Amino acid sequence: MPGTAMARLLFLVHRMPYPPDKGDKVRSYHLLRQLAAQHRVFVGCFVDDADDELHVDTLRALCAGLYVRRLRPAAARVASLAGLIEGDPLTLRYYRDAALGRWVRETVERERIDAVIVFSSSMAQYAEGLGVPVLVDFVDVDSAKWSEYAPAHRWPLSWLYRREGERLLAYERSVAARAERSYFVTDKETALFAGLAPECAARCETLGNGVDAEYFAPDAARASPFAPDETPLVFTGAMDYWPNVDAVCWFAQEMLPALRARRPDVRLHIVGRQPAPAVRALAGPAVSVSGTVPDVRPYLQHARVVVAPLRLARGLQNKVLEAMAMARPVVTAAACAEAIEARLGVELAAARSAADFVREIDALLADAPRAEALGAAARRCVQQRYSWAARLQAIEHDLQALVGAPICTS
Repeated sequence: MPGTAMARLLFLVHRMPYPPDKGDKVRSYHLLRQLAAQHRVFVGCFVDDADDELHVDTLRALCAGLYVRRLRPAAARVASLAGLIEGDPLTLRYYRDAALGRWVRETVERERIDAVIVFSSSMAQYAEGLGVPVLVDFVDVDSAKWSEYAPAHRWPLSWLYRREGERLLAYERSVAARAERSYFVTDKETALFAGLAPECAARCETLGNGVDAEYFAPDAARASPFAPDETPLVFTGAMDYWPNVDAVCWFAQEMLPALRARRPDVRLHIVGRQPAPAVRALAGPAVSVSGTVPDVRPYLQHARVVVAPLRLARGLQNKVLEAMAMARPVVTAAACAEAIEARLGVELAAARSAADFVREIDALLADAPRAEALGAAARRCVQQRYSWAARLQAIEHDLQALVGAPICTS
């Protein structure tokens, strides 16, 4: 980009931001694209999936420099237990790597980095003591997530999750106290953290998620992956993520039987990578478990209803925005609906209990014109309010205020 004012930025991400095939990677990928369109961006990240390693060259083409460290989840979990002895959050130990730390320090000195953007609190440990401004995208309040997991598990996991929530909150507060600005995905998450860390409230703001409505768009030529004699309900997401596992198990056990009693042709399709054993165990006549698919859009487009019965997830859900962009009627948990600027009953349906989900889904299946109208309104909603460029403007404004312009012209 000769002649264009650019900053030299270091972008630290806990998971390789390509391909954008799960929630956090969708956000980090679009944030990277936004930054790289105007600045020289050097990316340091981990890769925890062998399939993702196939895309390293594609990611390299998006940035000025790239350093990828292979993370082996089983070994990282064992290494993280050192945090129990030293009093650290296990999350920090999980993502601690000496080689990445060296690359960060060398890159800051060699490239004369102007600012560091940290994606997720676990990567903030690499931004300490660098002597350059730091912006932190927490996305969600992860400490609150761990604390919420605790009651859903038996001891010793309940104790471990509660401890992690407490230790991670203390670390998040220290990170936010040092950062120039901290971002969260919804106003609710921003307010939650401001209440937990009032000393940091003045430097916290919302940096909302968007959706690529040109990519997630209906296409009349796109074939259906479903049998012609079934009524498909669809859930999408990374299926090794506990809130998603909980959601589909809850749906299959508490809602699907009631729906099939009324409509025997109803079938739940669980579409997403790395299904956990509890998810694979659901597979049968009433439930399909696909695993990784090359393209999620046919499943969304031809779903009669997209469901998102998330009880434990936090923040704005990309899966909901993507289904709305595909012009499908979506029934989501009320807590997830609160994070979306959509009119309930007009652009999005919400439910608080299993009975509510059954009632809302059954009503949409019984009234095809209403379901289509809800889907069409949903697509208009995301087109008008959820472009990535509009949602990520705040971070560019903050960068300009921090480093000024022009930064460099090379």
